Amino acid sequence: MNNLKIDFDKVGGLVPAIIQDAESNVVLMLGYMNQEALDLTLESKKVTFFSRTKQRLWTKGETSGNFLFVHDISIDCDSDTLLVKVNPVGPVCHTGSDTCFDEPNRSKTLFIDQLRSIIKDRKNNPSNQSYTASLFAKGINKVAQKVGEEAVEIVIEAKDNNKELFLGEAADLLFHYLVLLEAKEIELDEVIQVLIDRHAKKQ
Repeated sequence: MNNLKIDFDKVGGLVPAIIQDAESNVVLMLGYMNQEALDLTLESKKVTFFSRTKQRLWTKGETSGNFLFVHDISIDCDSDTLLVKVNPVGPVCHTGSDTCFDEPNRSKTLFIDQLRSIIKDRKNNPSNQSYTASLFAKGINKVAQKVGEEAVEIVIEAKDNNKELFLGEAADLLFHYLVLLEAKEIELDEVIQVLIDRHAKKQ
């Protein structure tokens, strides 16, 4: 991905960048990049465009927080168009739509991948204002402890009939579990593979 040979001169210094969801393969938007935008995108792993109207670089999500985390970048056969596969955080369009073409993109279950990207970013780029970053700062024992606490709380709520409270505890447990996986540097896909292997053995 770092050895992309783009012919920027061929198209006046700007090449179209097609942004595609890495999981769903839905086309999210179209932007333009110059060499500087591409370099910054590769360095930060967040999609950065060159705005033709504002005549400056802009990172998608710099004001909304809805970043496009780079999964992979490839070029077309003429070396003058980029295909950027991303893991989006939140809706892509400024209107609030999933895509700039007003098409639905991902199911709610696939939001987990967006959340995992956010958690990874909080670990790699900690902030004093981030609860997630504070968990990583306290170490693996604290993260594991939080998972245990949330597990106990969901068991308690499971005995009652308050769906709203149960959903809240379920969400807390899932979130802290994902934080624990990131702290252990284990991908959720690895856990899912264990389930797949177990299921296959029972067939």
